[in-house]
Amino acid sequence: MAEFIDIGFGNIAAKSRIVCCCAADSAPSRRMIQDAKDRGACIDCCAGKKCKAILATDSDMVILSSLDVAEIRSRLE
Repeated sequence: MAEFIDIGFGNIAAKSRIVCCCAADSAPSRRMIQDAKDRGACIDCCAGKKCKAILATDSDMVILSSLDVAEIRSRLE
């Protein structure tokens, strides 16, 4: 059975599908977000808050979260 983690505001993601988690404040990260939005492969789970972390999945989807990268990392471990 798949294990899930809370990524904020009641949203969950499959732990086994997450490839990486990175901060959303760099230029390459912002380009990755814009590219995913253009492809229709971006899931925004920020609920109107500032995006602080980006989760990339093995299915080429990008999930945006308003939680800190350190918080998500601790939930992944």
